[in-house]
Amino acid sequence: QVQLVESGGGLVQPGGSLTLSCAAHGSASSMNVMAWYRQAPGKQREFVAVIGSGGFTTYASSVKGRFAISRDNAKNTVHLQMNSLKPEDTAVYYCNAVHGTLAYWGQGTQVTVDS
Repeated sequence: QVQLVESGGGLVQPGGSLTLSCAAHGSASSMNVMAWYRQAPGKQREFVAVIGSGGFTTYASSVKGRFAISRDNAKNTVHLQMNSLKPEDTAVYYCNAVHGTLAYWGQGTQVTVDS
């Protein structure tokens, strides 16, 4: 059984920065794809960023230029560096990982952007 462990969430002022991390535990195999999603109160869960095993990245238009996703394949770990944060970035951020045909989700970490 694979478990995704997230860390780094918290409270930050508008314009500030925050880094999220997610590590996959319980598998000796590397994840092919790792991604971040988020869900704000009353909203649907939305895609934020994704990175493949070879380093390919894609971002949602709402975060492009402000967020950066990276990974350490040996550690099955993915990071999300968030800069120039806005109140509309407030949400629960979820880590997602795919290995073969299986997908795994973290339990989420709260990010609050508030002055």
